[in-house]
Amino acid sequence: MKIVILDGYTENPGDLSWDELGKLGELTVYDRTPVDDEEEIIRRIGDAEIVFTNKTPISRAVIDACPGMKFISMLATGYNVVDYVYAHEKGIPVTNVPSYGTASVAQFAIAMLLEICHHVAHHSQTVHDGKWANSIDWCYWDYPLIELDGKTMGIIGFGRIGQQTGKIARALGMNILAYDSVESDSGRAIGTYTDLDTVLSQSDVIALHCPLFPDTQGIINKDTIAKMKDGAIILNNSRGPLIVEQDLTDALNSGKIFAAGLDVVSTEPIKPDNPLLGAKNCIITPHISWAPKESRQRIMDCAVANVKAYQAGAPINVVNS
Repeated sequence: MKIVILDGYTENPGDLSWDELGKLGELTVYDRTPVDDEEEIIRRIGDAEIVFTNKTPISRAVIDACPGMKFISMLATGYNVVDYVYAHEKGIPVTNVPSYGTASVAQFAIAMLLEICHHVAHHSQTVHDGKWANSIDWCYWDYPLIELDGKTMGIIGFGRIGQQTGKIARALGMNILAYDSVESDSGRAIGTYTDLDTVLSQSDVIALHCPLFPDTQGIINKDTIAKMKDGAIILNNSRGPLIVEQDLTDALNSGKIFAAGLDVVSTEPIKPDNPLLGAKNCIITPHISWAPKESRQRIMDCAVANVKAYQAGAPINVVNS
């Protein structure tokens, strides 16, 4: 049984092992596959029965050109790069890796928030550059310092990651408002469910943890920003297109929004002309919330489990059944 991994480098740049997956079949690992070269994608899949992808698209044309492909598995939770509807029509299960990054993504959201509140990296650098040694005062700060205790975090998307973010924020003394289409008892134990307008108008910090669907695309835009408190903080380490980037840029530069912490943007890698690169008080990191070794090991373990279940005739984590 041939197994092909189309883009394995971000999952395993060398600090993990593919050995357990290699025990399940004849394994070929490509670090990267050109996402816009369909012919090369088809060539690399060849007659493989099992194909893993993260960001390399598997389209209808690829599926038709690779009749030996019987099982597609994501090295991620999102699966929009695969034509999963057509795969279902062809009898090909598409599986993903759910829940691997709950802890790390929530932790990263709070890390961005704390950096906005204290600018730890900046102040450390000023000390190393000699500013403290040459200061006439015994301390100084270059940015407003913000205490979170008693403030309100509004979380849009209150699933596993949203709730974990809420738990950490509560530990910092914050009040939690949540907006989600589905409510749960676990969510009610952490925060108060309410409507979107209430989240927007009453929150000091707004964290996005919702999937990218047609009704959530651009959910942060000039109209929703207008409903927010002056000086609100926005966090997004979910999906870049949740935000209309020019609208957020304008709000940051005008001071309507105090700061933003973003680990995702609309096009990745980021384009040099992305307006957010010129925005005030905007932290941008290269989509790394998911990337601690512990999270990536969970992806690896689930990838192995997905193949074993398929080989046993009872696929798990199927997203197109």
